[in-house]
Amino acid sequence: MKKELAKTYNPAEFEDRIYKAWCDGGYFTPSGRENADHYTIVIPPPNITGQLHMGHALDETLQDVLIRYKRMKGFNTLWVPGTDHASIATEAKIVEAMRKEGLTKDDLGRDGFLERAWDWKRQYGGRIIGQLKKLGSSCDWSRERFTLDEGCSEAVREVFVRLYEKGLIYRGERIINWCPHCRTSISDAEVDYAEQPGHFWHLRYPFEDGSGYLELATTRPETLLGDTAVAVNPKDERYTDAVGKNLILPLVGRKIPVVADEYVEMDFGTGVVKITPAHDPNDFEVGVRHDLPVINVMTDDAKITDDYPKYAGMDRYEARKAIVADLEEGGYLVRVEEHVHNVGTCYRCGTTVEPRVSLQWFVKMEELAQPAIKAVRDGDIKFVPERFEKNYFHWMENIRDWCISRQLWWGHRIPAYYCDDCGETVVSKDNVEVCPKCGGKMKQDPDTLDTWFSSALWPFSTLGWPHETNDLKTFFPTSTLVTGYDIITFWVSRMIFSSLEYTGEIPFDTVLIHGLVRDAQGRKMSKSLGNGIDPLEIISEYGADALRFALSTGNSPGNDMRFSDEKIEAARNFANKLWNAARFVMMNLTIDKIKLPENESLAAEDKWVLTKLCRTVETVNSNLDNYEIGVALSAIYDFIWDIYCDWYIELTKPSVSSEDKTRSENAQSVLAYVLRETLKLLHPFMPFITEEIFSGLPGEDGTIMMKKYPEASDIPCFDTETEAFERVISAIRAIRARRAEMGVVPSRRAAVTVVTKYADSFKDTGIFFEKLASASSFEIANSYDDEGAVQIITDSAAIYIPLADMVDFAAEAARLKRELDAVDGEIRRAEGKLSNEGFVSRAPAAVVDAERAKLEKYKEKKAGVEAALRSVEEKLK
Repeated sequence: MKKELAKTYNPAEFEDRIYKAWCDGGYFTPSGRENADHYTIVIPPPNITGQLHMGHALDETLQDVLIRYKRMKGFNTLWVPGTDHASIATEAKIVEAMRKEGLTKDDLGRDGFLERAWDWKRQYGGRIIGQLKKLGSSCDWSRERFTLDEGCSEAVREVFVRLYEKGLIYRGERIINWCPHCRTSISDAEVDYAEQPGHFWHLRYPFEDGSGYLELATTRPETLLGDTAVAVNPKDERYTDAVGKNLILPLVGRKIPVVADEYVEMDFGTGVVKITPAHDPNDFEVGVRHDLPVINVMTDDAKITDDYPKYAGMDRYEARKAIVADLEEGGYLVRVEEHVHNVGTCYRCGTTVEPRVSLQWFVKMEELAQPAIKAVRDGDIKFVPERFEKNYFHWMENIRDWCISRQLWWGHRIPAYYCDDCGETVVSKDNVEVCPKCGGKMKQDPDTLDTWFSSALWPFSTLGWPHETNDLKTFFPTSTLVTGYDIITFWVSRMIFSSLEYTGEIPFDTVLIHGLVRDAQGRKMSKSLGNGIDPLEIISEYGADALRFALSTGNSPGNDMRFSDEKIEAARNFANKLWNAARFVMMNLTIDKIKLPENESLAAEDKWVLTKLCRTVETVNSNLDNYEIGVALSAIYDFIWDIYCDWYIELTKPSVSSEDKTRSENAQSVLAYVLRETLKLLHPFMPFITEEIFSGLPGEDGTIMMKKYPEASDIPCFDTETEAFERVISAIRAIRARRAEMGVVPSRRAAVTVVTKYADSFKDTGIFFEKLASASSFEIANSYDDEGAVQIITDSAAIYIPLADMVDFAAEAARLKRELDAVDGEIRRAEGKLSNEGFVSRAPAAVVDAERAKLEKYKEKKAGVEAALRSVEEKLK
C-alpha cells in the first residue's frame, strides 16, 4: 500500500516511534560483517549528575554523524555509551541534598552514605541516557557502561596494582592543590587560573641580633604563620652577610634562618622571599633542599589551626585582615601595593585553591609521558585541527606527578591496606583483612581515586580489558575521539599514556576537537548570564533533526559556534522544505520501484540533476572523511534547497504530468532516485525525517541507516550535457533577477528571445522558460532588432524581452553602467593576474588556463553589456 506523508511536518508524531523501531531492530549493534574494517567511538561519558546541555548535544551530534556515516559505508561500527560517576560533583550533590534533611556524611557513615549514593545514581543516573536517545544517538545500548561498574572497577584495581609494583605509584607528603569547599585534593589539570586583583604587602622581618631587618613582599600574609625561612639568591651580594643569620618571625616570635637558594630572582622586588613549605609548591621544594620544617597552619576548610590561638578558627581571608592589622600595629608593615596576579581556582566549584602539604597518592608521570608525546609527534595519533597538538605537547612536556587520591567516599576506593600493629602497607586487587607480616588487622585506605583515573581507561576498560575479550580484539584501538578542547589535559592526554602503558597500543588514531556552543552574542552559556538553552526544549518545539542540523551547520573543527533562534528556525524551515518536496514527489509517483532509465532515455534536465548529485556526493564524502562536517552539510543543503527543490522539481513537472507514459515514468524514476540518494546523504545529520520519508518510497524496505552511503562512482555523470544545460539555468536565473529588479510580477508574461552561439544548448527548452521565467513564447534567433526590448546578458547568451512599456530607460542605463563597471573591474583583475610573471610561472597550468578562460568570458560579457547600453541610450535621446 502506498504511504502518504502527513500534510504538515510534525516531528513529534514520528521521532519516538522511529527510535524505538531502530532499537527493537538491533540496528545500533555492530554488523558482524566478516572482513569489514571496524570503526569505533567511545562516548565521552557524561556525568550522572548531568542533564543534557548544548555542549553535550553538539558532542553527541558530531559522533552520531560519524558513526552513521561509517555504518552506511560498510564499516563494522560500534559506538560505546556510558556515564561517569563524577566523584566530586556527585558527592557534592548528595551532601547538599542531605544538608537539607539535616544530615551529614558522618551521621550516615561510609556504608550508609554509599548506599544513598547508589540510590541517587539509580534515580538520576539514567536521566541523561534518556536524553541522548531523544537526540537520536545510535549507540549500542546493550554495551552501556558506567565507570563504577564491576568491569571498569576491576580495570582500575589492575592498573593501580601494576603501576605500584612498577614503582610508578607512590604515597608521600607533597604539596598539592586543595579545595577547601570540596574538601579534597585536586590535580593540576583541575585548577583553572584567572587574573584577579590583589596586593603586595611589604613587610619587615627583624634579625635576631637586633642588627636590622630584611624587607620582603607577599601576596598572602596569612601564610606568614607557617614561615620556616627567608631565602635570597646566593649570587646576590646585597645579602651575602645575611645568609646563615636568624630572623624573628613577626607576630609569632619563631626563629627562622636566612637561606641561599637559586630559586629566588634577584631583580624581583627586594630579592628576598619568605618560605612557607606547607603552603606554596616552590617553597616546598626550597624546604626539601634546606631541610626546613613544614608547618601547616590551615584546616581542611581553610581556617587557621588551633596552634595560633588569636587567629584560630578564622577563615583565611578573615585571618588575613587581622594579621595585616597586627603587622601594621607592630611596625612590621612597610607599605601596601596594588597587584594583579594569577589565582588558581577549583574547576568544579570555583573556590580559590589552597596549596597544602598533604599525605597523598601520586603517579610518576615522566616515564609515562614520553611514549604519549612520541605517539602524537610521530603522527600515530593526529589532532583535528592540528593546532591543538601544541596544547597537548605543552602540557605533556611540562607535566608534574599526578595526585590521584581524593578525600571522598563516592568513587574507586584506593586498593591499599595498612596494618595498625606493624605499619605494613599492602596494595592488592583483592581485599586484605589480615597482615601478611604480623597477622594483625588491616584497614583499607579511606581515600578514593581521582575520577579521571578511571576515565583514562575508558577506551579499553569498556571493551573488557584486562581480559582478552572478543570486543577488545575486534574494536580496539578505537577510531575517533570527539571531544572539546577544554579537556585535552584532563582526559585526552591521560587516555593516551594509559593506553600505551597498559595495552601497548594507541587508544584512538584521531582526536576531533570541537569548540564551545555560545549564545547569539558570542557569550559562553552560563547560569549567571541566564543565556543557557535547554536542548530538550528545542527538540520538543522543533524536533531533534532541526537541533542536529543547527549544531552541524557551519561547524568547523576546533572553533566555537554561535546558537541563535534564527539558526534553529532556519533548520526547521529546511526540514519543512524537504518534507513538502518529498510529499509532492510521492503524491505524483505511479512507479512501484525506483530504477534509473538508460542514459539515452534521460532528458537534459535529468542529466543535469544527476551530475549535480554526483558532484555533491563527491564533496560530501570528501569532507566527512576529513571531519569537515559543516562543509559537508552545507553541500547537501545547497543541493536539496536550490538544485532539487527550487529547480529540478519544477523542471520535471511537465514530464511527470505528460500523457506519454514512458516519458512520465522516466521522469518519476529520476525524481525518486535523486530523492532517495539525497535522503541517504542527509541521513547521518537528520536521521528521523530521512527515515520517515525513505520508508514511503516505492520498492524500498528496511531501514535507511543500513543502506549503502552514496558514492560518486555509482551515479551517472554528464559533464558536457550539464555544461550546456547550465547555460539554460543561467539564462532563466538572469531573467528572474531582472524581472524582480524591475518589479514585474510573475503573472505578467512576456516573449523571450535568445541570441546565442550555443543554440544547441537552448534547443527544446522553451517549456522551461515558459514555466520558470514567465515567458509567453520562446525563440532562439541569430539577432534581435527590436529597440524596445530589455536586454539581459549572460556569459553565453543575450536575452531580449519586450517590456519597454514597463521599463524606466534611465534606470536601465544606470544599471547597465554599473554592470559595465563591475565587468571592467573583473577584466582588470584577471589581466593584472595574467600579466604577473610570478603567477604565470609558478601557478599550476590548470589554474592559469582557468584564469585565461575567465578573462575571455568577461570580455564577451562586456561586449554584450556595451551593446545593450548603446541601445538603451539611443532610446533616451
